[in-house]
Amino acid sequence: MRRTLIVVLLSAIVLLCLGALLLETQTHLVRRAIDDLVYDNRNHYLLCEKLPDEGEVRRVLAEQQDTLRLIEQVNPGLVGIDVGAPCPGKADLLIWYASHQDRLAIESILAAATGASAGDTFFGIPYRMQNR
Repeated sequence: MRRTLIVVLLSAIVLLCLGALLLETQTHLVRRAIDDLVYDNRNHYLLCEKLPDEGEVRRVLAEQQDTLRLIEQVNPGLVGIDVGAPCPGKADLLIWYASHQDRLAIESILAAATGASAGDTFFGIPYRMQNR
């Protein structure tokens, strides 16, 4: 009886751990919380196949110069936007800033410019935000 109870408990613990691992790989809940609360960053966690071609990213940036200027004016010299190339031929945007206040201002600009929440894309381009 006791041995059966131990096996059942250990099985339940293993299943719980596997479920938590599966949930994390699909949603990145823990990584998102750490990025947001500890590092004051935001990431999209997309695989290379899901990223747009670098040429598309550069085209969108060229079309959205007014929005880029607004973002850079949040804190001149301490806020910027770069084309990130995490995968060969693929790209995203990296928006960097110096403080949480900068991040809030940038998110507000993005929401107003794109008509979407700050958690979406920059005119269809995935972006990451990094507090430097």
